[in-house]
This record gives sequence, structure tokens and C-alpha cells, in this order.
Amino acid sequence: MAKVAIKAAPPGTRSPRRFARWTWRVLVPLVCLVAGFGFAVSARDSRGTDLRPPATSNLTDLVRAAEAQVRAADKQLLALQGQLTRATALAGKGDAAVARAQAKSVPLLGPGGLTAVHGPGIIVVLNDATNTTNDVGVDPNQLVVHQSDLQAVVNALWAGGAEAMTIAGQRVIATSAVRCVGNTLLLNGEVFSPPFRVVAIGPYPTMTQALNRSAGVALFKQAASYYGLGYTVGSASDLVIKAFQGSFALTYAAAGTR
Repeated sequence: MAKVAIKAAPPGTRSPRRFARWTWRVLVPLVCLVAGFGFAVSARDSRGTDLRPPATSNLTDLVRAAEAQVRAADKQLLALQGQLTRATALAGKGDAAVARAQAKSVPLLGPGGLTAVHGPGIIVVLNDATNTTNDVGVDPNQLVVHQSDLQAVVNALWAGGAEAMTIAGQRVIATSAVRCVGNTLLLNGEVFSPPFRVVAIGPYPTMTQALNRSAGVALFKQAASYYGLGYTVGSASDLVIKAFQGSFALTYAAAGTR
């Protein structure tokens, strides 16, 4: 049997096995260092909480969590407004200048929506189509109430002499904006699902005439009769609309500076 000669590695060179061991000795501490740095950054950003908590793992839970935060903030706002009202009344009793300023503001409370109103009026309800259709060629967007539909009803009621109005129980004032996200309504920081109930105090005959004259309302009524959307109008002898209790702060864009 022939002998195979094993050639020794030249002096100063490393064998493949020794090189692999040396590589692992360097890489393992480096990987641990990077992982530890990542853990430290996550701990700092989360501040002891879960970065992806189960309650916000999907969009539905995220919306519900945001609504809960809004309701909690509303309660805090009402408590602060009560303290402010009491402090303002107390200041007016001891300061003649404050009392005169308060007297000037009283006539503005009603038009600003800061007083409760009751009286006869109208109730308009808009709803998505109850029976969805799978017919080819039917746009699913035709089966839901859109922002333009709700805005057309609101504008017609104001034009018809509405004195006060609510949408889904929310008082509508000068700073209220009717905005729809999908088939939900975003109003005064809260999200509402259809049906959308619009209540307005004022002269029922003229508000009804304004609804009938509105081009936007007419388009919605046509879609309602064709696609099965909901649209009802009714009168009420004594409606109660609460005072607006939200914030008057406006959010707007501002030009940046360089």
C-alpha cells in the first residue's frame, strides 16, 4: 500500500480548524453586544411597557383604545370646565370689571352652542344599505353613506332655519367638521357608525322644504331608492339638545420657517 505524505503547514499560517475557532470567538461576543444594545434601546423606548401590546395589535383594537382615551379626556375636560365655571362666577361677584365682561358674553353663549336648547324640530336618519349585493358592476361605495351625503343634509337644515343641531348625539357648532373615514363618522374627536341620526330644532316646514330643494339630498335619495340605503325624515314636538361641552381649539396648518 502506498503511503500518503501529509504536508505540514508552513510556519506562521493557521489551519482551517484553528481559524474557525478564532472566528467564532470573535463573532459570538460581537453578536451578544449588538443584541444587548438592541434590548437596551427597546427598554428605553418602551419605558417598561410592551412596544406592541395585544390591545393595539390590529386596527380595530387601536381604534377602540383611541376612543377610550378620548372618553377619558372628555371626562377630565368636563371636570376642568366645571372648576372654571365656578371660579369665573366667583370672580364676577367680587370684581365689577369681570362682571361687566361676563354680562357682555351672555348673549353670545346661545349662538356659540354653549346653552341647552329644547323645542320642536326634525329628525333625519341616514343609513348604509341593509342588503349588500354581489351583482357584477355594483360599486361597494354606492352602498354606504358618504361625507357629502351627510354634509348635504346638515347644510340644508341650516338653510331651512335650524337653531341647534346634533349628529349622533354630538352638538354641531361653528368649529365642528363632518368627516367620514370609510363608513364611519369622525366628529368632535369621536368615531360613530351608521345609522347617522341628525336632530335639528327649528321650523319643521321650512327645514323640510330645504331638504327637498337640496341637490345633494336629492342624489342621496335616488341612491337610497336604487341601492337600498336608509333615509327617513320625521318631526318631533319637543326635542332636547345639550350644550356643547368639547374644546374650541382649532387645528390648522402653518407655514414653516427655515
